[in-house]
Amino acid sequence: MIMLMLTDPFMQRALIAALLVGVTAPVVGTYLVQRKLSLLGDGIGHVALTGVALGWLVGAGMGLTPNDALAIPGAVVAAVVGAVLIEVVRRRGRTSGDLALAIMFYGGIAGGVLLIGIAGGSSGNLMQYLFGSISTVSDGDLWLTVVLSLVVLAVGVGLRHALFSVSHDEEFAIASGLPVWALNIIVAVVSALTVTVAMRVVGLLLVSALMIVPVAVAQQVTHAFGRTMLTACVVGVVVCVTGLSITYWYNVSPGATIVVLAIGVYAVVSLVAPLLIRRRPAHDPHPDLPDDVDLPAAATERAAAAAKECR
Repeated sequence: MIMLMLTDPFMQRALIAALLVGVTAPVVGTYLVQRKLSLLGDGIGHVALTGVALGWLVGAGMGLTPNDALAIPGAVVAAVVGAVLIEVVRRRGRTSGDLALAIMFYGGIAGGVLLIGIAGGSSGNLMQYLFGSISTVSDGDLWLTVVLSLVVLAVGVGLRHALFSVSHDEEFAIASGLPVWALNIIVAVVSALTVTVAMRVVGLLLVSALMIVPVAVAQQVTHAFGRTMLTACVVGVVVCVTGLSITYWYNVSPGATIVVLAIGVYAVVSLVAPLLIRRRPAHDPHPDLPDDVDLPAAATERAAAAAKECR
């Protein structure tokens, strides 16, 4: 049964795309969680919807077949521009970050619906981009996904020390002489690329969950930044591949299945992790040396002495 799935050309493309999304989304999500911008993916996703409709409009005007041949390139351009604008607004401080994201939410959705109508389509044509449609992944889409994923991984992993410094403490990064403005723009751009990478697999409305939930899972079991990113990537790959495999046998939405699995993993880890931490023995820095103080006994002696003084 598994071999049947693995030998299906359609599933081969889908699994490769899911694998790439499972790795890249948590890498960028780790920085977003660190910067307390967990909803940035949602804002960029809504802007990318306008790019999808704009690409559809240009493709229809050029007579391309299919009409959405330029949908993904349009989404890439719109997402990058939107992400940079959000960072510019946040940098100048004229509009708070949450207000800027809200404006992007509403403007992105409205622009997408309006442009798709002008292009001769309907809001139903946007559903595959909103919630994912792995069955529509073509060879061209897959190659574009591979290229964008490599760019995201090269930046997210290669610049992890500098990006972590900016995400953790921007003022310290400025004092250290790091190009904070440029690094913030880089984070915004790779976030936009990640949204477009995951668009076909989980959809624009659910991509933020795949960027954030695996990171939230990883934070339950580890606290080091590098280990958190690695654990989140493992969780992302597992839920993406597992969710996609389920949709091969059952007619359910791949994007929704992947996100529900991720949230289920988070719920289980949240319940189990505190129990494991309580049972973990205390760390003894010098196990070869005998303890010279029995803490419980010492505490008892101090309590007895205090009682005598009170008398």
